[in-house]
Amino acid sequence: MEIVILAVVIAVVLVGAVSGLVIGGRRKKQLPPAERPSATPTITTPPAEPRVGDEAETPRDESRRTIEEVDLPTAEAPEAPPAEAEPAPAAPEVEVPEPTEGRLVRLRARLARSQNALGKGLLTLLSREHLDEDTWEEIEDTLLTADVGVVPTQELVERLRERVRVLGTRTPQELRTLLREELLKLIATDAPRAVKTDNGLETPAVVMVVGVNGTGKTTTTGKLARVLVADGKSVVLGAADTFRAAAADQLQTWGERVGARTVRGPEGGDPASIAFDAVKEGIAEHADVVLIDTAGRLHTKAGLMDELGKVKRVVEKQAPLDEVLLVLDATTGQNGLVQARVFAEVVNITGIVLTKLDGTAKGGIVVAVQRELGVPVKLIGLGEGPDDLAPFDSEAFVDALIGD
Repeated sequence: MEIVILAVVIAVVLVGAVSGLVIGGRRKKQLPPAERPSATPTITTPPAEPRVGDEAETPRDESRRTIEEVDLPTAEAPEAPPAEAEPAPAAPEVEVPEPTEGRLVRLRARLARSQNALGKGLLTLLSREHLDEDTWEEIEDTLLTADVGVVPTQELVERLRERVRVLGTRTPQELRTLLREELLKLIATDAPRAVKTDNGLETPAVVMVVGVNGTGKTTTTGKLARVLVADGKSVVLGAADTFRAAAADQLQTWGERVGARTVRGPEGGDPASIAFDAVKEGIAEHADVVLIDTAGRLHTKAGLMDELGKVKRVVEKQAPLDEVLLVLDATTGQNGLVQARVFAEVVNITGIVLTKLDGTAKGGIVVAVQRELGVPVKLIGLGEGPDDLAPFDSEAFVDALIGD
């Protein structure tokens, strides 16, 4: 009996062992083989934080398109507001020039303040108790210093000597009257002093303004336009000074101030052509006067003077030339006479315009230039204002020289 029980126990143990071996084998087939641990552990470095400009991913080798190859959606441009029409430039306001009569009074007062050294100096010398040779030499020096000229000075001194000797007593008023009469004789001329602006023809009067560089020709032409407009004349200006930069602009500005039209051409153009067109336009518009401003000429340059003669000849193909006014800087003194002499050989000078008489000029230049050319001084300038140009008046000029 004991043997049977022992055999059953052994059989149960054997069955349990076999079952355990079968189940263990199945589990070993399902699980992967275990890796053997390495001798040194592997330390993995944490990923670095991205910096500015780094790609978020590892770049891949793939084709990329440029911005020109990408079709971008076209945005509709916003409609621009309708442009406002620019206002037309306002026409320059036309000025009313000062009448000639008022200018003479004002200019006489200004001349008296700046040019009376000649007259007062002579009156002081003539008022001496004894007029010896030294005194008469001083009188001559005073006249020569005032640019009267050698021959006119000698004539004046001789006449003064004779009249003082006959007069005897010399009161201040008598001396002033005597000196006034003799100076008027020196300045007197038989030629008319008025600028010729009425030729009695159907064509306008043509006035050409000439002179050397720097005498103020363009400014004088503009001021003369104001004088003529103040006298009720219609004026056309010809900007034939094409060599000086902005000369035409300057003349046009003068014209616009008084409502006178300016005929001009390209800078560096042919002066004779522009003068021709100015006269042509003046005839078409039935203007009273055409004023032609010519380029400044160096009286020592024969080529430039010949070109001035060409301008004169071309103008006369359209209409007769009524006036050729020579502008002289009164401060140049005897040098102005040399200039006048050369210009008179090229064009027929009919009148003189003396500018800058309000500066350091000597009043005697009026006598000298009239004697040299045999033509009258017709206009004088005594300042830089637009109306500081007036017709020359002999009596007003002498009275301003010797004082009231």
